[in-house]
Amino acid sequence: MEKRLYRSDNRMLLGVCGGIAEYFGIDPTIVRLLWVLLTFIGFSGLIIYIIAAFIMPAKN
Repeated sequence: MEKRLYRSDNRMLLGVCGGIAEYFGIDPTIVRLLWVLLTFIGFSGLIIYIIAAFIMPAKN
């Protein structure tokens, strides 16, 4: 069975971080904290999050 990247039902906003966490098998809180940290140190996290939310399909 192939592994696919989907937006998760375990969501705070749009499910992007939850989907990434499920794909890699880690806790979603860790992904969310890393995303916020990278956004605050100059990484364009908000823009990438919005793009990922439109690109990643929802989990059926």
